[in-house]
Amino acid sequence: MAFYESVFIARQDVSTSQVDGLTDTFEKIIKDLGGSVTKKESWGLRTMAYRVKKNRKGHYVLMNIDAPADAIKEMERQMNLNEDVIRHLTTRVDELEEGPSAVLKAKERGDDRGRRPGHDGDYEKRPSFNKGPGKDAKPGPDDSKAKDAKAGPDDSKPKDDKAGKAGVDDSKPKNDKAGKAGDEKAEGGDE
Repeated sequence: MAFYESVFIARQDVSTSQVDGLTDTFEKIIKDLGGSVTKKESWGLRTMAYRVKKNRKGHYVLMNIDAPADAIKEMERQMNLNEDVIRHLTTRVDELEEGPSAVLKAKERGDDRGRRPGHDGDYEKRPSFNKGPGKDAKPGPDDSKAKDAKAGPDDSKPKDDKAGKAGVDDSKPKNDKAGKAGDEKAEGGDE
């Protein structure tokens, strides 16, 4: 006989007692065909990464199994036929783990989502704008403080109009076809 780890996900609208009944049903199939279930863990109702058969959550159950391949095939066949089982995965392992699984350990610690330290939402709020960065943009509530902090002694002096328009170059018209044609004729005349 070989060792297997099997995880199945039951629908979110199934009660916990019904999930336990499903686990007992699959355990009975294994025992009837000459195997044994050494460990059963219910990981509870967990959010999935993406929707599976119109479900966003599911009841996860892990079983450690010592059984022949025929028993595993029959259990997986029954899982496929059962409409309460969304997904299942059975993997052959060299040896079965003793004690609680990594998922159950994390759940007991309260670290259910495996978040990185320092990334728990306590970030400094950035300035916000009601509109895009245009002339109609309105600064958010935190922007006035940031603007006052950045203001130096040079900011109090009035600036002349030309300095404010440093980025705008009015010397050349933007869409002047006559100007471009004149430039091409001047270049062509040098030949």
